[in-house]
Amino acid sequence: MVTNISSFSRTGLSDWLIQRVSSIILAAYFVTIIAFLLLHPNIQYETWHNLFQQAWMRFFSLLFLISLLAHSWIGIWTVLTDYIKCTHLRLSIQIAVILLLILCFAWGIQILWGI
Repeated sequence: MVTNISSFSRTGLSDWLIQRVSSIILAAYFVTIIAFLLLHPNIQYETWHNLFQQAWMRFFSLLFLISLLAHSWIGIWTVLTDYIKCTHLRLSIQIAVILLLILCFAWGIQILWGI
């Protein structure tokens, strides 16, 4: 079996499955937010704040964030491997993207839990 050293994903099937599952989670989150906004047409800060104080919404938002980052990574990795043939440049960009995604995850945790 040949392994590409600049490949951070496992297999095509696992990437495909992660993208499909994460897209379902992303869609469910958007539907939930849109439904909440439709049910509360004159939404105030207190209503919005109370929604995100509930544990289920925080965990759902965390699941959304993880899904978004996984979905993004697989998409970006695919585009980079398709269009950037220079291994050193591609690896540098991939490392920069990974660091950015980690930063976004940490920021999302701080926003959700106020840590």
